[in-house]
Amino acid sequence: MPLGDRRATLWPVRICLIYDCLFPWTVGGAERWMRNLAEALAADGHTVTFLTRRQWPEDDPPKIAGVRVLAVSRDEPLYGPSGNRTIGEPLRFGWGVLHHLRRHGRGYDVVHTASFPYFSLLAAGAARRRGGYRIAVDWHEVWSDDYWAQYLGGPKGYIARRVQQACVRVPQDAFCFAEMTATRLRELGLQGEITVLRGEYDGPLDGRAGRIQPAEPLVLFAGRMIPEKQAPAVVGAVVQARLRIAALEGRIFGDGPQLADVRAAISAADAADVITAPGFVDAAVIEDTMARACCLVLPSIREGYGTIVVEAAAAGVPTVLVQAPDNAAVEHIVDGVNGYVVADASPAALGAAIERCWERRAELRRSTYGWFIENATTLSVGNSTERVVARYASARS
Repeated sequence: MPLGDRRATLWPVRICLIYDCLFPWTVGGAERWMRNLAEALAADGHTVTFLTRRQWPEDDPPKIAGVRVLAVSRDEPLYGPSGNRTIGEPLRFGWGVLHHLRRHGRGYDVVHTASFPYFSLLAAGAARRRGGYRIAVDWHEVWSDDYWAQYLGGPKGYIARRVQQACVRVPQDAFCFAEMTATRLRELGLQGEITVLRGEYDGPLDGRAGRIQPAEPLVLFAGRMIPEKQAPAVVGAVVQARLRIAALEGRIFGDGPQLADVRAAISAADAADVITAPGFVDAAVIEDTMARACCLVLPSIREGYGTIVVEAAAAGVPTVLVQAPDNAAVEHIVDGVNGYVVADASPAALGAAIERCWERRAELRRSTYGWFIENATTLSVGNSTERVVARYASARS
C-alpha cells in the first residue's frame, strides 16, 4: 500500500531491510510485517534491498516489485528438534550481513533490521561507522531473564541475555509493537526515542463488513506448534467445555515439534471424532474456519504482537488468551468486549472462557467487531509504515 508521492519526491531513501526470514517462504507476524514494509517503501519510490537467508529454489528467486532480494547465507533449518532456534544459522546469517555491509554499507541511508536473531543487528552496528548509515530496529520481543533461563537454561541463557543487552546498546531508532516491549527496552537502558507501532494487520479496514457469520460451536487454534504456544492445552479446554456445550468441536491448525503431542492428547481424550489436528493447512481453510468459530483460543505464554488476534476480531471472532509475563497479545484484548484473558492454560480456565464465548456469542460477535472498527486504522500495517517513514524523515532532518 503506497504511502503517497509526497514523501518519495521530498526525500527518496536508500534502505536496506534485514531479516533471515522472508514471507511467504517462512510464515509469521514479523515476516509479514517486513515483507509489507518492503513493498510499501518500494511502491513509494524508495530504493529497497532485502537481505535474508536463501529460502527458495535457485531457479525460482523471489520477485517483489521494486525490491532487490539478496541471500547472504545458505538455506538451513531455523529450529532444532526441541523447537528452539538453532545457534549456527543466526551466526552464519550475521556474518553474511557483516560482509555485505562492510562492502556496500555506503550505498544505504538506513539499515532497518529485525532485532532477532541478534547477530544481524550486531553486524549492522559493527559496520555502521564505515557505512555511515542510520540503524532502525524492529523489536517484536524483548525476553525477560526468567524466560531466557527457561528457554536455554544455565550458561546459555546468561550468554543470550548478554547478547540481547549488547543489541540494546547499538545506536538505533527503535520500533516495537507492544507497550510491554517498550517498557523492557527502557529498563535495559536503550537510549533515545522508542516508537510503539500498533499495526500489523494488512486486511481491509472494514474487516468483514456485511460478512460476519453466526457463531458455530467450534473452537480454533492456529499457529506454529512450539512449546510456548501450548497447543496441546486446547485439547483439554475443548473436552472441558464440551461438558456444557455438547456439540462443541475443535480445529487445531499448524505444524511443529508439538504436533505429535497434540495428536497424542486427542487420542488420550478419545476425542478424534470432534477435535482434529491436520497439521499445516492453506490460509483459506484457516480463514473459513475462523469465520465460523465461536472463538479463537491461543494459550501462548509468549507473543510479541499476536496478529491472528486482530484478524479474528476483523471477522467478529473473540479470542481467549492466557495471562503471562511474555505475552504481549493481551494488549489487544478488552476483557468481555473482544475476548477473555484467563489466568492459566488449565482445562478449567480455558474451558470456562470458551463457555462464556458461546453463551454470549451474538453479543460478543457484535462487540468484537465494534472493537476492531474502532481501532482498525491504528491496527493497520499502513499506519505503522507511515510512522516508520516519518521517523526516517525526522532522523534525516
